[in-house]
Amino acid sequence: MLTRERFAALAEKYMDMVFRVAYGYMRSSDDADDVTQEVLLRLYRTDTLFESEEHVKNWLIRVTVNQCKKVFRSPWRRVESIEDYASTLRFETAEDRGLFCGIMRLEQKYRVAVLMYYYEGYSTAQIARILDQKESTVRSRLKRGREKLKPLLEEVGALG
Repeated sequence: MLTRERFAALAEKYMDMVFRVAYGYMRSSDDADDVTQEVLLRLYRTDTLFESEEHVKNWLIRVTVNQCKKVFRSPWRRVESIEDYASTLRFETAEDRGLFCGIMRLEQKYRVAVLMYYYEGYSTAQIARILDQKESTVRSRLKRGREKLKPLLEEVGALG
């Protein structure tokens, strides 16, 4: 079991990442908050011996994705307006806001791959391992996600 100090340090370091992954999967800040809380509780209670920071990060993402799948099946789940949620965030440019809205409009399977690759910096091999998919599937989803993103970005005015 983790010490309180180790847990606090890991929670501080990875809480935003867990929320981003959860929000990318769920498209609801309330659901993402719930998932983040549950994942951090699981971290606090785990007896997993982490080999490295990368192991911790991978474990947290895997637990986050699994928890999202569990919540996603809940009958009371709702999806909020991406534009309403985006209005609560601070973006450096209008293009950044448009990119966020475009990515959030992608189908879940493309959205999660794009977020993990471009925002979390995972390789296709790492994403495949975390999501328990073939690497070729991840590459296909990234390619199709980019193809589907272009017209969405034109729609929200994120492309010049």
